Amino acid sequence: MLYKNIKSLILIIPTLTIGLWEYVRHTFLLPYISMDLGNWLAPLLVFVVTMTLLRKLFRMLEVLQEMLQQERSDKAALLEREKISRELHDGIAQSLFLLSVKADQMEQGNELAKAPFNSFRKTVHQVNDYVRQAIASLRYPPVSESKPWGESIQNLVIDFRKDTGIAAELNWKLREERLSLKEKVELYATLREALINVYKHANARHAWVSGEEEAAGWKCKVTDDGDGFPAEALDNPGGFGITIMKERAQEMGWFLNFKQEDDGMTVEVGRRE
Repeated sequence: MLYKNIKSLILIIPTLTIGLWEYVRHTFLLPYISMDLGNWLAPLLVFVVTMTLLRKLFRMLEVLQEMLQQERSDKAALLEREKISRELHDGIAQSLFLLSVKADQMEQGNELAKAPFNSFRKTVHQVNDYVRQAIASLRYPPVSESKPWGESIQNLVIDFRKDTGIAAELNWKLREERLSLKEKVELYATLREALINVYKHANARHAWVSGEEEAAGWKCKVTDDGDGFPAEALDNPGGFGITIMKERAQEMGWFLNFKQEDDGMTVEVGRRE
């Protein structure tokens, strides 16, 4: 509606300007200015109006067109991401799921075969988890259409608390304006991975997620009161998802710290400007 109104104003204003000028000239100014001078002043008046008011309207029109183009690009990107996620889900994810189910149902009578079989089954489950995490990342919109990005973080913690039974709390003071589009997607995935580790490996009863701004950057933390990681897990991450978080942080230029404490583990991720 605003776009159409601006277009209508651009078309109508010059006509109204000439009409108003002619009315004023013939009604009030005719005794004071000649006809030739009035004819010269008419295009000058239209030029002044064009350079002041109409230029602002044209600029508003350009901004609206840019926003419309950006919205179309974002929508196309989201549709493409959704298409890829569906293909992953319908193909690889379902195949991995069926494979993991069959692996769980297999019985190994040979004791010597149990170790490699268990390793195979663990690998299948890990790949299945990673593919589903990739699907979730693709389905997470880089631009929120209806709600602030911070609300997605709230929903992440709420869903974690509901699905796992672990008491999770959120203390979020990081404004989304401090993050780029890609940072929002990658930070969401990093926090989700850290929470998954809390559920799978920490044997925790409580978890805390926080985000705060600093004088030169920002920092987010995921803390739990569980057993933490085995010492060798940080050097040889294996199935703890640490490698994924490290690669993601390195790609984004973030710092990533793991602090093992007596009463749990803290994962810190952030950016120093």
